[in-house]
Order: sequence, then structure tokens, then C-alpha cells
Amino acid sequence: MTGEVAVLGVGMHPWGKWGRGFVEYGVVAARAALADAGLDWREVDSIVGADTVRGGYPGYVAGATFAKALGWQGARVTSVYAACASGAQAIDTARGQILSGLADVVLVVGADAAPKGFFRPAGGDRPDDPDWLRFRILGATNPTYFGLYARRRMAVHGDTMEDFAQVKVKNSALGALNPYARYRKRVTVDEVAGSAVVADPLRLLDICATSDGGAAVVLCSMEFARRQGVAEPVRVRAVSTVTPRYPNTVLDLPDIATDSAVAVEPAGETFRASIARAAYEEAGIGPEDLSLAEVYDLSTALELQWYEDLGLCGEGEGAKLLREGATTLGGRVPVNTSGGLASFGEAVPAQAIAQVCELTWQLRGAAGDRQVEGARAGMTANQGLFGHGSAVVAVR
Repeated sequence: MTGEVAVLGVGMHPWGKWGRGFVEYGVVAARAALADAGLDWREVDSIVGADTVRGGYPGYVAGATFAKALGWQGARVTSVYAACASGAQAIDTARGQILSGLADVVLVVGADAAPKGFFRPAGGDRPDDPDWLRFRILGATNPTYFGLYARRRMAVHGDTMEDFAQVKVKNSALGALNPYARYRKRVTVDEVAGSAVVADPLRLLDICATSDGGAAVVLCSMEFARRQGVAEPVRVRAVSTVTPRYPNTVLDLPDIATDSAVAVEPAGETFRASIARAAYEEAGIGPEDLSLAEVYDLSTALELQWYEDLGLCGEGEGAKLLREGATTLGGRVPVNTSGGLASFGEAVPAQAIAQVCELTWQLRGAAGDRQVEGARAGMTANQGLFGHGSAVVAVR
């Protein structure tokens, strides 16, 4: 176990399609987090920006961009890129600065102004880039992968289209209670089934959208929190940023192929399962200790897979766990109480930070109608392209 850092403040800009630049969203979220922490921007020692790189889009200087927008004050600055895991990597960077003594207070910010429609790779030829290859050689867009993964679960575990639809029903009901969510309308199984087919068997309402939005957290040392009069803050206890192992025998983004396992024995767990295991080991807890989890529901079928990867149930039992009501509000371990990406859509650099915002509100007992009773420990989980693992454990 490593040392803990305190979450002193959290803030968000609502998700949607607002037609403005990512800097505006990030500044709104940052100022909200600073206000929540009771701090002035000038008291921040360091700022870590979660980047977006998309076709020359200037998000690659996100840390310095946000520092300038908030007003130059000499803070240490860092910019982090790890695709969808950027936010968790940024939190890990901030945590490292605090635990090493480089900073007492660090502001972490991520924001995006996403393009319309589904994501595509940036321009140019990159034959050594597996993400570029799957788009350009195979024509395998993200929804294509989601559909393939859903078919695999149906074939291997017996999941049904209604199971997938019930994930959306659950998350839409929770998103309807979240003022920061883009989609705040409950949907039914019939509405999911009646939406347009995107990548069979998945319908439009099975797949998350792309969105604009922003999120920020203020992290600090435990000593600084006590000096601020916060005796029992929410604490980040672990951050997992592991990479995959060779050989890989399960299809997973960005590769639409598996490695040869002829000469090397496959690992005993999948990449996503290893992300959760590393977080549990560092935090000194297990899945039985979780009060809730926020997971990366790019599609309804992938949320079911995360149940298993986090050890909330056995392999192939994700749909059963959902049917039992264990993952809804009032269940044994509610998942995506925020409404998940189903309700927010992807604002890539912000989404892992937004997950930590939700854990913080829940662990403070400040989540309103979404509140998980007696929440004491929560985990976030997602993954970024190119082998970026991402999980954060927060406790109270």
C-alpha cells in the first residue's frame, strides 16, 4: 500500500453538445472544484491537464492551456495523454507529486469538445498504429468492436439483447437524477430494442455518444486537509495504470487480433481484470469491500463485462448479477450511479475524472437521490487505447 491523498474538491461542467471550446468547459469545472475545496487558484501548487489529441486539435497542451485560462500564477504544470484513461493517469501524476513532497495542492482538469458522430483516427498514415490499422484496413469502427464483443458474450455466456437493454434502462434511470448528465430521460427495454441498429446486435441506445464536458478534482496531502479543517476527507487510496501482458488471447481494443500462445503460456487473467486486481492489491481491499463502482460503459455489453473484470461476480455471471438487481441503486454494489457514459457520452479526457467526482459525492453522502446508503469505498474503471489501464480506489 502507498500513502493516501485527500480529495478536497470536485467540480464538473454539464455534458452536452454546447458548441464551445474545451478550455471553457475545463475552466468552469476547475473553478467549481476550487470553490468546493474552499481554495483560491493562487493557492494551487501544481496543475495537471488531461489531454485530447485529435487531428491537430490543441488539447495536447491542456495543462498549460488551463493554467493560462485560470491566470498565470507560476504553478508547476503537467500534461498527460492516455486516451480514455487520461483522467486517471492525470490523477496518478498529481498523487505522485503530493506523495513525493513536490506539491501540497494539485488541481487536475480534463475537458473535451468532441466531434459529431463516432470517433475516427487522426489523419495521416500510421501502419505501426493498431488503432489506425483497424479503422483503415479492417473498417472496424468502435461500434463494430462493441458489436463483436456483444456477440461473443451471447455465444459464450448466453447473454441476450434484453440483458444489454436492461443495462441502458438502469443507467438512464440514474442519469435522470444527475444534473450534469447529457441525457436525463428514462428509457424502456422496448425503446432500446426499437432504436436503430448500429452494429448488430447493438442498437443506438446500447452505445454511448460523443459529448462536450469537463471535470476537475483538487487533491492535497492529508496534512494540508487537516490544516483546512477537513478531518475525514474522501481519500484516493490506489490508482492502477497497468499495461497488458503477452500473449493476449481475448479480443480487446485497440487490437482486433490475438497473439500467438504457442510459445508462451497465456496470462491467468485478461487485461481488464488485471487493472482491477492491481488496484485492489494497492488499496488492501477486495471486491467484497466495494460500496459502488463507476465503470466504462462504452456499450451496454461492455458494462456487463466490467462486472466480471472487477470481481463483482464470476466469469459469465454479469447478466445474472444485473437481473438480480445487485448493480442498481439499493442493490449489493450499485454500478454507474452517475448514469455512466450511457447518460453522459464520451468527453474523453474528462470521463475518468468525472468518475472520481461521482465517487467523492457518494462517499461524502452528497449524491442526493442517487445516494448509495452508507457508502465507504468505491472503484472507478476504464481503459485507454494503446494499453493504458485505469482504475481509482477512493475511500471514506
